[in-house]
Amino acid sequence: MNAERKNRNRRLPVGRNEDVEYSAELADADDLEAQERAKAADRRQTGGQETFQD
Repeated sequence: MNAERKNRNRRLPVGRNEDVEYSAELADADDLEAQERAKAADRRQTGGQETFQD
């Protein structure tokens, strides 16, 4: 039971979907807002880390 509790309490890895193409030339205000919101969400999920650490 202790091993189950330990596994439940560990932090899960954070995943990102980075296969979306982005074009600054075609971006409108909604695209720019969505990009900023996505960056903010990534910062919250990674604890402020900009890159993943192995």
